[in-house]
Amino acid sequence: MHVEENFEFVDIDHEGGVAHVTLNRPDAHNALDVDTAIDLKDALVAATSAGDVRCVVLEGSGGAFCSGADLAAFEGDETDRRRLDAVATRLHGAVKALATADVPTVTAVNGVAAGGGFGLALAADLVLVHEGARFEYSYPRVGLSGDAGATWFLPRLVGLRRAREFLLLDEPVDAAEAVEMGLATEVVASEEWEDRVGELSADLGSGPTEAYAAAKKLLNRSYERRLDTQLTAEKDAISALAGTADYASGYEAFFTKEQPTFTGE
Repeated sequence: MHVEENFEFVDIDHEGGVAHVTLNRPDAHNALDVDTAIDLKDALVAATSAGDVRCVVLEGSGGAFCSGADLAAFEGDETDRRRLDAVATRLHGAVKALATADVPTVTAVNGVAAGGGFGLALAADLVLVHEGARFEYSYPRVGLSGDAGATWFLPRLVGLRRAREFLLLDEPVDAAEAVEMGLATEVVASEEWEDRVGELSADLGSGPTEAYAAAKKLLNRSYERRLDTQLTAEKDAISALAGTADYASGYEAFFTKEQPTFTGE
């Protein structure tokens, strides 16, 4: 299945096994109203499930990654209950697609990631952060609690004590701090940004796709399993991968000292 590219507020560039998904509301700092959240969820579900996609990258257009819910589309009263529910429901579908995809996922945080954009940024396997970007929890300043998986990702990435600081103090975190704390993978200089995003996604998109999927599933289930159960799952997964073309290529390359060619099969 090939990724369809007919979304109003999200662009998809699909080339060489990599689907580059871009939020495209730059004038609104890529804020999420209901229609944008629907496009984002549908685009990420399509990209992460397409048979010819081996890596998915999510980025924002303009100078922002995603500033969260579009409060300009809200009323500021109890009628916003249904608006918040509608946006969060679609946003959570997007977060789940990024976090549970069989293929590697990357968030390229090119600017502010705030509110719902904060959790969205954390959902991918790898998080590249532009040197001028920042992370902001943001919810307390408008009297809200949090969504987009932020309360799930934070304690797992930075620990419960530090997570409480985010929730209660709501202090912005710059790119270097984000990497130091474990929120992001790597800071990228402005002049290297496009090249590094392209290099990393191409590398992941040409890797052993089935092995990546198996390893990700093992990691995702590890918190809920006992050690002996996890060891059995590891044994079953690694044995099954012996039947893949990528294993055959990697095995041959190991002895010939050449670079293996992985096809994702």
